[in-house]
Amino acid sequence: MNREVLAEVAAQLVGEGKGVLAADESSPTLTKRFDSLGVTSTEESRRSYREMLFSTPGLSRFISGVIMYDETIHQSVADGTPFPSFLAGSGILPGIKVDTGAKPLAGAPHETVTEGLDGLRDRLSHYRDIGARFAKWRAVIAIGDGIPSGYCLHTNAHALARYAALCQEANIVPIVEPEVMMEGDHSLETCLMTTTETLKKVFDELHDQRVFLGGIILKANMVLPGKDCPEQAPVEEVAAATISCMRAVVPAEVPGIAFLSGGQTDEDASAHLNAMNRTKQRSPWQLTFSYARALQGPALRIWAADQTAIEQAQQALHHRAKMNSLARSGRYSAEAEKLDDVAAHAH
Repeated sequence: MNREVLAEVAAQLVGEGKGVLAADESSPTLTKRFDSLGVTSTEESRRSYREMLFSTPGLSRFISGVIMYDETIHQSVADGTPFPSFLAGSGILPGIKVDTGAKPLAGAPHETVTEGLDGLRDRLSHYRDIGARFAKWRAVIAIGDGIPSGYCLHTNAHALARYAALCQEANIVPIVEPEVMMEGDHSLETCLMTTTETLKKVFDELHDQRVFLGGIILKANMVLPGKDCPEQAPVEEVAAATISCMRAVVPAEVPGIAFLSGGQTDEDASAHLNAMNRTKQRSPWQLTFSYARALQGPALRIWAADQTAIEQAQQALHHRAKMNSLARSGRYSAEAEKLDDVAAHAH
């Protein structure tokens, strides 16, 4: 493990004004999205879609890294340049999702454990050889009647830490993602309590497994009421609850926290991040974004409707990336949304 290399890449990932584009949907997941929009999912259509995203002009001004899926990291742009080389040449760090998904947790109905540790050391060595500089592993924590259990939290935290240690051994920065889900009718307070407990378990395991905290990125959910909760919280309350949770459990050595959008609307994801970055409490970490749908959504819809409308789709991605870049310094607003949109359509 080279701590200098890990710290340098981690610092780049959370560099000022930048965030991470999650484009690591598995082929079945992307196929579902394509199906809902009337696009036939083939290896080539998925490649073509990813090329449209990655070749967006000016993307590296706002995006520091891209998380890819196994199929994608082995694909190339139309001229034959492998995606990792293409991204690196554009000033964007190539990353890879290495877990194999959440599977039912034995003895724990309605709970899951994320798998993918078998053979991971060799896979990481291969990914490093073809250009990956960081990786991602996502644990899924559901809130419901009597869940999450301590068993579920421990099992997922243990796996996340094993993954992180193996990544660092390969000089790959691990993005550690324990996602407390928005599904359900739970309150903001319940989400706060569950997220705090989850992160405590994760950092205990990272410590026990000798993970270098200066060379990881935490990918965390925001503290939000469940989607079906009758009382939805205002932006400032979400920001305050999320910051207080992070301050309680995330060690200062962690370079940055990249928040996930988790099914929020594009604008809500930007507004919440913006409010966190405007808060008076000084945070020791960079507060950034690692969004999938909240960055890709508008671009995917335009591209799906007309696959020759590449420029318009790229403008939509550029717009969302720019809005979240503004949110990183507390400069995002509804006015900025409109102004940038008008400017984009004027070209």
